[in-house]
Amino acid sequence: MAQPSRAARLAPVVEMAENNERQAAQRLGQFQQQVNMAQAKLAELDRFREEYQQQWLQRGGQGVTGNWLMGYQRFLSQLDTAMAQQHQSLTWHKSNLHNARTTWQQAYARVEGLRKLVQRYIDEARMVEDKREQKLLDELSQRLPRHDRY
Repeated sequence: MAQPSRAARLAPVVEMAENNERQAAQRLGQFQQQVNMAQAKLAELDRFREEYQQQWLQRGGQGVTGNWLMGYQRFLSQLDTAMAQQHQSLTWHKSNLHNARTTWQQAYARVEGLRKLVQRYIDEARMVEDKREQKLLDELSQRLPRHDRY
């Protein structure tokens, strides 16, 4: 009974590495979405802050009460706190994205390395088979009677 080739024996390992790479790519995509959402939230807060400051400029020119000014400053402070927290969240998501990208790159490199190894094994097996066939043909040709014509 013939034993499976080295390339065939590696097939389950390659399949497992490909599954790991696919999962790492999916996680990378999920982390990229989270970064995009965090960036969008931060941009939204920033736009809201700008709009709120525009209200101050419009309203301030008309004169404001002390209570309105205190409320404005309190709200602006809360908005700044929310923006700082969102900035921290974005930094955390970017860190996760970076780690996921590194994990995916390693998984991808492993799959590519295994594929190259399998291809090398296939090429080596083909060369051995070609040599075996050539040897067989050489032996057969030497057994055939020669017909020399002059």
